[in-house]
Amino acid sequence: MPNPLHVLIVEDSVDDTFFIVRELQRGGYSVDFERVETPAAMQAALRDRTWDLIISDFSMPLFGGAAALALYKQVDLDIPFILVSGTMGEDIAVEMLKTGAHHYVMKDNLAKLVAAVGHELRAAQERRIYQRLEATRTYLASIVSSCNDAVIGKTLDGTVVSWNVGAEKLYGYSAAEMIGRSVKVLFPHYRPEELMEVMERIKQGETVEQLETVRLRKDGKPVEVSVVISPIKDAQGRIIGASSISRDISQRKQEENERLALIQELTAALSRTG
Repeated sequence: MPNPLHVLIVEDSVDDTFFIVRELQRGGYSVDFERVETPAAMQAALRDRTWDLIISDFSMPLFGGAAALALYKQVDLDIPFILVSGTMGEDIAVEMLKTGAHHYVMKDNLAKLVAAVGHELRAAQERRIYQRLEATRTYLASIVSSCNDAVIGKTLDGTVVSWNVGAEKLYGYSAAEMIGRSVKVLFPHYRPEELMEVMERIKQGETVEQLETVRLRKDGKPVEVSVVISPIKDAQGRIIGASSISRDISQRKQEENERLALIQELTAALSRTG
């Protein structure tokens, strides 16, 4: 049994409400509806329940489609609002669509209602999916922006297109100084082929994992980093750039070197005493 379609019907005629519900049922919808015909009743319905769809008559003695649309917009819902009218002219219908209605159907042609409802329900679902994706993108962007690791986006020729706070802290360059500039400025002169080699691997779709290397800060001082570099693809799957996440490993490298030096000293001391 499909989930019922919750429909708020703004209509003063019981008979017309029956025809609307019957048409939706003929179209395969299981309909759970409430009929209202005054502003107060519509406000209460919008406050007390969740709706998938609003279908409103345009012309009623005490309440009209324009007023119903205004109430709908006040509660900031993103559900379809469809006008069903027997008197609305084409020019008025266009004006209502510009104001915020999603569709209109004439009462003498209710056969078009099911198609209109299906179209607008799908459009509303697509809007909700897009909004969730945008919220996710914004959330991820905020994480990247504030991340302590250096996160850099670049084109396939090495031009920087994004530069987060972590990159500013690690390398000393501001985003304004680096965006549009070649990332090559971070590479020591004694590693002339590294950028080209890495980008060739990226172009082949590879991800470069945990590359331990050296980069240069703005003040010219070298810093040892661990880098992960991944391809960036467009909607068609074409590789259009690379993202890199770099972490300062200078302290770890220093500790490793100190540990190796201690082992060497101990080994030398043992060989002398032997």
